[in-house]
Amino acid sequence: MVEYFYHFAVKVAEPSLEEYLRRHAHFSDKKRKQRVAGILKVMGSCNSSLQFEFPLLRKNGDYEIVHGYRSQHSVHRLPCKGGIRYSDAVDLEEVKALAALMTYKCACSNIPFGGAKGGVAINPKKYTAAELQRITRRYTLELAKKNYIGAGIDVPAPDVNTSGREMCWIQDTYIKTLGHRDLNAAACVTGKPINGGGIHGRVEATGRGVFLTTTIFLQDEHYMNLIGLQPGYEGKTAIIQGYGNVGSYTAIYLEEQGVKVFGVLESDCNLKNPDGINTKELHKYKMGNKGSAKGFKGATECGPELLYEECDILVAAAMEKMITQENAGKLNCKIIAEGANGPTTPAADVILREKKVLVLPDLLANAGGVCVSYFEFLKNLNHVSFGKLSIKFWRDSNTALLDSVEQSLKKANIDAKITPTPSFQSFMSGADEELIVNSGLEFSMENACRNVKRAAIQHKLGLDLRTAAYVTAIEKIFVTYDEHGLAL
Repeated sequence: MVEYFYHFAVKVAEPSLEEYLRRHAHFSDKKRKQRVAGILKVMGSCNSSLQFEFPLLRKNGDYEIVHGYRSQHSVHRLPCKGGIRYSDAVDLEEVKALAALMTYKCACSNIPFGGAKGGVAINPKKYTAAELQRITRRYTLELAKKNYIGAGIDVPAPDVNTSGREMCWIQDTYIKTLGHRDLNAAACVTGKPINGGGIHGRVEATGRGVFLTTTIFLQDEHYMNLIGLQPGYEGKTAIIQGYGNVGSYTAIYLEEQGVKVFGVLESDCNLKNPDGINTKELHKYKMGNKGSAKGFKGATECGPELLYEECDILVAAAMEKMITQENAGKLNCKIIAEGANGPTTPAADVILREKKVLVLPDLLANAGGVCVSYFEFLKNLNHVSFGKLSIKFWRDSNTALLDSVEQSLKKANIDAKITPTPSFQSFMSGADEELIVNSGLEFSMENACRNVKRAAIQHKLGLDLRTAAYVTAIEKIFVTYDEHGLAL
């Protein structure tokens, strides 16, 4: 799917790329066309992939062969960046496609990483924690031996069925082996717990990014007029497909803005409450119920037809290829926010545009995770938390400022006690790490959305934001290759 969307966007972008090369006055028209074609060919190919196998001794005494993968799609920027997923559906082709998506996602959001992806072909629910730890550590060693991990080479992150726990195992294995002399070894992976060098706001970052993207377009009168929807969140309803990390936090942020989330679709149950589901309570319940939403008292179970009920916003945060040619025509939503990677097939994408549904594409909408991963990466390289060095300075400075005003009033025979407002009080000590991360994420998402809107208008793409996002990414990567040249 990624390859299809990429090549479709290439056709749109080619004329503007040839026009860009007119800055090289010594190029003939033929030379410009050749250079554009050459760079696009490099951009669309996968740089390198790693496939390996290793044995695992199970708790019951059985031996098993585990299959691992890592693909580095683009090294136009280093390090490469992309998650590691544990799923029995993982194979080399899937990993290569997702690595390509990471390349375009990073470029679209102005994040200076190349694209990569990794995976282990297992169902983690069938393994003990000790077995998963041995698998993760062996997988890390295989990456290290092949030079596929390191702060300046390739930086993994959590993905499907992996979390901060697995990232800690990866970090610990790398630091105690290949990276034992590397001062920046902690930056070999992101998505770590705070104690392990992680960053505040990373867990909810992808869901927050989906919410911010939805907000930006929902407040845009131009796009709301195209789909016949009133701007703003007032009176809006939503259905969440996939209530994992991304879907749950997106739902929580939407509900905080007054959106009524009345439906949730999960792999083991579908929940509906016409009066609205308490998203925080559902999230809390699922966390304490072994990751299952089944049995939640705040909603009733229903069938899969919930997906086709009328709503304003559908958050597609489950798995790949969930919206297909077969079900796209049945959807009754106005906006689809893609929290998952590749939830919409190319055929479904065409149907949705014909139905005037605004699709917020994955490489734009769910880039919040990699954006905050970049902040964590920078924190690890700097070896200090954001805001830590300035908090006391700003608290003392602002306290002195208020005291100075109070003393000046007293000298003017005005007896007044100066106290900060609640808003100013919250900023007295400057910004803490979480505030810096959230504001940085918001700025990055706003900038990315603005660039995609510009591309959509420039190329007259209408509601086709996916092509606009790919064009934005292609233009940025093209400039990098043009300026840096190609290694021959």
